[in-house]
Formats: sequence, structure tokens, C-alpha cells
Amino acid sequence: MQLSPQRLLGFAFASADLLLEITAEGRIGFAIGASEALSGSAETALVGRAWRDFIDPRDRPMVEALLGGLNEGGRGGPVVVTLAGSAGASERGASFTAFRMPGNEGAISCAFSRAAAKVMHGLHDKSSFETATAALIETAKATGQELEMALVELGGLGALRKLLGPEASKDLDDRLAGALRAQSHGGGAAANLGSDRFALVRPKGDSVDALVQRLIQLVAIDPKHGVKPDARTMSLMGDASPGQILRALRYSLDNFIKDGMDGKPSTTLNEAVSRSVQRTLVEVGALGEAVNEKRFRLVYQPVVNLKANAALHHHEVLVRFGDNASPFPMIRMAEELDLIEALDIAVVEQTIAKLASDPQLKLAANISGRTITSPAFVQATKTMLAGTPEACGRLLFEITESAAIDDLALADRHLKALRSEGCMICLDDFGAGAASLAYLQQLTLDIVKIDGRYIRELQHGGRESNFIRQLVTMCSELGVKTLAEMVENANAEEAVRRAGVDFAQGWFYGAPADTPEQPTGAAVDTLAHVKPAARRMGSVEGWG
Repeated sequence: MQLSPQRLLGFAFASADLLLEITAEGRIGFAIGASEALSGSAETALVGRAWRDFIDPRDRPMVEALLGGLNEGGRGGPVVVTLAGSAGASERGASFTAFRMPGNEGAISCAFSRAAAKVMHGLHDKSSFETATAALIETAKATGQELEMALVELGGLGALRKLLGPEASKDLDDRLAGALRAQSHGGGAAANLGSDRFALVRPKGDSVDALVQRLIQLVAIDPKHGVKPDARTMSLMGDASPGQILRALRYSLDNFIKDGMDGKPSTTLNEAVSRSVQRTLVEVGALGEAVNEKRFRLVYQPVVNLKANAALHHHEVLVRFGDNASPFPMIRMAEELDLIEALDIAVVEQTIAKLASDPQLKLAANISGRTITSPAFVQATKTMLAGTPEACGRLLFEITESAAIDDLALADRHLKALRSEGCMICLDDFGAGAASLAYLQQLTLDIVKIDGRYIRELQHGGRESNFIRQLVTMCSELGVKTLAEMVENANAEEAVRRAGVDFAQGWFYGAPADTPEQPTGAAVDTLAHVKPAARRMGSVEGWG
């Protein structure tokens, strides 16, 4: 059966809104379809223009790599691109597919279909790549599409960047990003993992060797520079749960970042899941034993009252595992593995015991945002305080944002229950997360601790100064005190004083120590004069 031109166009428009032909010279030689609705320009206005003028500048390196990698009979895409538009206009997205027809004088046939505008126009970092890939895997399960992850190492790329200098290196990186995106699923599933290591998700297809050679060709790296490309792939087909998938991806990427091609590769998602589970079990075992057997230690950092001549107000209790390294990875692990509540209860238990041993102490224990929604935690704390009444009125809880609080109303009921026992409530790291303002609005708080990044910049003036002054004013109107962390020198202290902050903490007053110590050069502010009834009122004033 002979196909008429009309029938061929019918088939083409069944899967596309706009058809273009790009000549060997890089210009649009033919255009037909819903061009004005898709791009804002009529077909007649497109003919003769360079294809680059049709594509948003942020996506041109990707399209250039896709077109440059097409051999005769080769097909590229689909990738989602943003179309060029007038300033201030809404961005227009399109799914773009290209085909180089043999014997067509080097021209490339292109099809565009409406698509949501792109949110990202570059390479992912590790974290966003893990999230995006996990979502692609779930979609592929539903559609039956076979995907794989390619891990690419370009040995010697760092040395080449130094040789080329900043401007040429940026051009090289732009070409490399475009080439990686052009080979990735939808043009938006590639990542820069640091230095000379990259990853991308792509439909299962040609060999990994072909992928590597295509990348080197597209990026135009001269062999004399000695860049040694290598890659391996991992099938993303499997029956793992979303949580297992995310952990497996993290495991695979962590190993690749650490060991490169020398590491033990996983060839399938299920294999990566199995290996990540084994690693997790080892880590859970160590962490679980540390929690159950209380094999951690507490250190204490002073917090001073700026309104009382920098006198000692209380100490923050910080947990340490084994050495003085940051406990943050272990705490995040505990949150991910549902061990954080047990850890928080163990820390509170030891904190209350410390309070019982010294009637002059006031201590602040950190509590995960995940833990504070647990009725069991609140009951356990009440039971411990009932058994140690001398600790009442001297315990403060710092609610951290390392894990989001899903139910603010429930969290607030629990905070009020703890305040009724004479405990103070502090919101940690205000300003570090997008949820901070919602927490301040919906939670009953006594103190807000301002994130250290603002304090470090405060002494230099600018936006941080205005932010902190406004925050202090807002908190004052709400009856909430403010605490500045990371006060590291006299200039920083003077800056937070001028801003009206109530309390301060940082190396200027003392580093975390194994025993609660007086702040450097500060007076002592004890609870000796505070009546027991006042200490149970649940007010900052009752804290001296």
C-alpha cells in the first residue's frame, strides 16, 4: 500500500503538534503544525531562522548535543525543552524528538509536542538525583518501560579543567552537561556527583561503551589531554518498595563517589537493594546497640543571658557517639530507621539524671521533630520527671528541624503538656528550613534559636541584620525570647546585642565539654533564688 503525503502527515500529527526540519546549516527549512499555539510564532516566521533561536538558551547545549550525536537513521529523544519566548512571557515547554533521515542531505526531522515547562535546566546534585530517579522508577513500573542508571567516570577531567583555565573550563562543563542531559531520560535525569564522576538515567538500549564514546565525541575532548572515560550500568527494574529504592540508589551513588570504578558494582536494582539492606543492618546494629546500651556520651555547651551581663543561663546537652565527630549522620540515620524516639528518650533520661545530681544546673535536650509527635515520648518524660521532682523547672527541650513535623496541632498539644510540667520549649535553627515560620505561628514556644548562618553574617550588616531585628521584634510581640547560636567572637556578640537578642551561645562562651562549665569570663546566674512553684510555671522568667 502506498502512503500519500497526507497520510504521512496524519501519522506524524497523531504524535506531535509541530514538525520542523533543520538543515545541515542549522536553520529551520520547513515548519508545519500548531506553531503559534506551541511557540508563539507562526510557521512562516520560523522558516529561515536558526534552530538555536527557537530553543531557550538554557537548553541549547542539550539540544546541540542531541542533534550532534545523530548518525544517519539515528533517533534522539524525547527530551523536554523550554522554547524561546519574549521577556516576561510564560515559559513554554515541549517534548522534542529528532530523526536523521538517510539521504536527506544532512537535514534532521524534528517533532514537538506540548509538555509542562521544565523546572530544571542543568545537572542534578546527588540528593535531587536520588529523588528524581526514585520517581522515574515508580513511573517506569506503571508503564513497563525499562530504565537503567549509568555511572560515568572521566578520569583526568579535573586536571584538564586546571589546564584550560576558568573560561574554557566553563565551556567544557556546559558541553558536558548538555551531552549528559541529551543521553538521559527526558533530558532531565543526569547528575554531577563531584569532580570527574557523573550519573544518568536512560532507557535501556545501546551499550555502555557506545554511551561513553558518544559523550567524548559530543564534548569534543582531545585525546591528547589524557581523559580516560569509563562507565557501567545498573538495571533499574525491580520489585523494591519506594523506601528500599531510595536507600539502594543512595548506597550505589555513595560507593561510586567514594571508590569510582574500583568499587563493587551492583548490576541490578534488586542487588543494590540487597547490599544496601546489609549495610543498613550493620549500621542499625551498631546504632541500636548504642541506643539500647546508652553507649553514647553527653557534652554540655553554655548558653548566656545577654540581658544579664552574659551570665550563664543554661547548658545545651549534645550527644556524641564514640568520638568528637559530628553526630548529625547518626541522628539522621536514627530518624530514617525509626530509632530516633528511643535515642531521644535515652538522652532525656540521662539529662534528668544529670539535673538530679546538681541542683544548680539548667539543661536543654535536643528532640527530633519526629519524636515530639509521639504520645509515648511525652508519657515517658512525664514519668521520669515524676520520679525526679527536683529536676522540674530546669529542663528545656530544643525541637530540631532535621525531621519535619507532620502534625503541628498534635505537636503543640504535646508541647503544652511538657510546659505544664515546668519544661521550656525552644525551636532550634529558626530560618534554616522553609517550615520555620509555620512552626512559630502554630507551636507554643518559649525561645527561638536563630540559625547560625545568619549570626555569622550579622556582624557584617546587610540583609541578615534586618532579618534578625525583625525576628526579634516579632518574637517579642509573641512573648517569645530569642537565642543566637554560633557567636564566635566579641564582634558577633556586640552585633546580636544591638539586634536585641536575649540569649547567646557559641565558642566565644565555651566549646562543648564533658562537664557543664561556666562560660568564659561570664558571671554565674543560678536558680538558688527561684522558688519551686515558679520553676514549674513553664515561663522563661521562671528560669532566672
